[in-house]
Amino acid sequence: MTIPLPLLETFVAVARSGRMRDAAAALSLTPGAISQRVRELEELAGQRLFNRVSAGVALTPAGQSLFAALDEPFRRIDAARRGLEQTSARRVRVSTMASFAASWLVPRLPRFSKLHPDIDIELETGSRLADLKREPVDMAIRHGLGDYPGLVSIPLIAPELVVVASPGLLQGRAPIETPADCLSFPLLHDMDRADWRLWFGANGIEPPGRLSGPAFSDDHLMVKAAVAGQGLALVRDTYADDDLRAGRLVRAISVRWPTSFAYYAVSTAEALQRPAVIRFRDWLASEAVSAS
Repeated sequence: MTIPLPLLETFVAVARSGRMRDAAAALSLTPGAISQRVRELEELAGQRLFNRVSAGVALTPAGQSLFAALDEPFRRIDAARRGLEQTSARRVRVSTMASFAASWLVPRLPRFSKLHPDIDIELETGSRLADLKREPVDMAIRHGLGDYPGLVSIPLIAPELVVVASPGLLQGRAPIETPADCLSFPLLHDMDRADWRLWFGANGIEPPGRLSGPAFSDDHLMVKAAVAGQGLALVRDTYADDDLRAGRLVRAISVRWPTSFAYYAVSTAEALQRPAVIRFRDWLASEAVSAS
């Protein structure tokens, strides 16, 4: 016979308090649910564990024996649970892209730590989008258009990306006058192949199902590929400045930057119930304002 752990946990809560109502409050259940669990446990045990008394319930001899065996183990479980909850309460796990972490977030984190020394930030980087509803991640910082169904997002910064190319790639071809004209050139992509598609979408263009071309995990490598004439690159201007000044690259098109194409702090509503997550998100927002 296997007795479910929740039944034993309920038994211990009732035995400690001596009242079904108090046990219900401790376990966030209704008194009816507590009574049902106690009856189920007694049926499985084949004997009564509590007697009704005027003040609530009292342990039978069988109940006293069971409580003596379970009280201390459950106290250790409760202590371990409180330790985990305290650790979780002061920890914020953040998922973002390595480029954003290195260039913007990490240099600023010491300021957050100085303001909130009791909060630990755990940073994981990568191009894969974390599933905030299924994974133990409290917040993601994503680069996109801000459309994240079922999640709560706030805009942070909207750094301008520029379309650059080697002069040789553009020579002898029709000039690039509109964003749609870029589709007639080979494209160089970020690792998750998102930026070009988002850029086209922000400019009101529906790109084809698949945008071909090589992908790079590092913007500096993408710039080198653009200098070699392998395609158009969509990169932060700071990465291309040296090659633009030297004439190895040119801006292939100048368009007004779509402000919706930005970095966003994204969380679930549940994660935002935790004060540590709220504090970190508010700090990110204030840092974004000061950086603009």
